[in-house]
Amino acid sequence: MEKRIILKDVCKNYGKKTALDHISLTIENGMFGLLGPNGAGKTTLMKVLTSLQPKTSGEISMCGIPIEKTKKIRSIVGYLPQDFSMYGTMSVYEGMDYLGVLSGLNKKKRKERIPELLKEVNLQEYRNKKIKILSGGMKRRLGIAQALLHDPEVLIVDEPTAGLDPEERVRFRNLLCEIAQNRIVLLSTHIVGDIEATCEEIAILKEGKILYRGTVTQLLTQAEGAIFEAEVSRIELEKVKARYCVTGMISQGRHVQIRFVQEDKTKIPFEGAVRCEPNVEDAYLYLMHQEEMR
Repeated sequence: MEKRIILKDVCKNYGKKTALDHISLTIENGMFGLLGPNGAGKTTLMKVLTSLQPKTSGEISMCGIPIEKTKKIRSIVGYLPQDFSMYGTMSVYEGMDYLGVLSGLNKKKRKERIPELLKEVNLQEYRNKKIKILSGGMKRRLGIAQALLHDPEVLIVDEPTAGLDPEERVRFRNLLCEIAQNRIVLLSTHIVGDIEATCEEIAILKEGKILYRGTVTQLLTQAEGAIFEAEVSRIELEKVKARYCVTGMISQGRHVQIRFVQEDKTKIPFEGAVRCEPNVEDAYLYLMHQEEMR
């Protein structure tokens, strides 16, 4: 079975509103990041790919299976939605076992699979604890475990680190990278740091359209020469923000260290500004700024 997701000219409409506007993508084995602001259409695309919602038009195949073959698609796809929840009064093991039954796994397979997965997501010590006592990060890791119960070829995760503390976020990112060794993992997020830490192949979505498809390295190259640093007073800050797209700020007493976009790469914007290497957040905001200026 080929491990590849292919979308050709995919549209999704809700009445007169267009949520996905002629999306064409090819996603290969490994980690793939889908980045975009809230409301960009990311969750809609995830639901279409998991067959939870039908597309309006276009073609989609997952590992060679047309998206219209819902039963086969669901047998090869694991999904962690943004609003994942389980019965809080169940123990971790009971919750996994219950979902295993719903997934059609027999008792023998569940007894083999559940301990393996709890170990993989580092929750084996919590197997008999109530789900309601788990931290947010633990619940997300449990969500990954349930999505992997039937050993899918494709794992789709929607905003998985939103609301997690920095330590849990790093742990979750590492887990996703491990899982992506032998399957397609599609990570949808508005958090640039998640993409920077886990993905090289990405697509950027805005208002239902693909603005960019390529590697993180290529995205950084586009922003080279356009990112500057400067130290400005708090009085000057508002003027700079009104004129430039500011990508980062660090307060330093009466002054602020800023990073910002200068569209004309041939000029120094003002005295004291220094050109610097872009990071992924700079490059992402540069792309968004360029789109707004069109």
